[in-house]
Amino acid sequence: MHPDDAVLDAACGTGRALPVLRAATGPAGLLVGLDLTAEMLAEARRRGRGELARLVRGDVTRLPFADRSFDVVFASGLVSHLPDPDAGLRELARVAVDGARLGLFHPVGRAALARRHGRELTADDVRSEPRIRELLTCTGWQVTRVDDAEDRWLVVAVRRERP
Repeated sequence: MHPDDAVLDAACGTGRALPVLRAATGPAGLLVGLDLTAEMLAEARRRGRGELARLVRGDVTRLPFADRSFDVVFASGLVSHLPDPDAGLRELARVAVDGARLGLFHPVGRAALARRHGRELTADDVRSEPRIRELLTCTGWQVTRVDDAEDRWLVVAVRRERP
């Protein structure tokens, strides 16, 4: 991330990542936190995060932003909650400039999360490396990193140039 970038925190919840994102963009960067629920945004405001970013209520599958609006898109805990991951990732690509960076994050790795919920890991899990690579490639992104450790799941991708 660079100072002055336009950054979207998609499904920001209470805005937990906004202080770190603001520090990375500097005071001149555009920082937008978007969430589906008014309650989450109200809590973000209560925690003072509305002073760090523009907080917007909206749906990740129908973002209220113009095409090619953001240099960076960040989403923590989002992918496994999307009813249609293909549509959601395609919409994130729509609002990203060519060459934009995407960070998908979860604070717990797949194996640890499966154990916590008493489930087995499956290949069709949206967060499995083959599945997320396929989804991102099909929706306009090029994966540069997949890190599925015990204490995190992180995918970094770049928006491919459009014709």
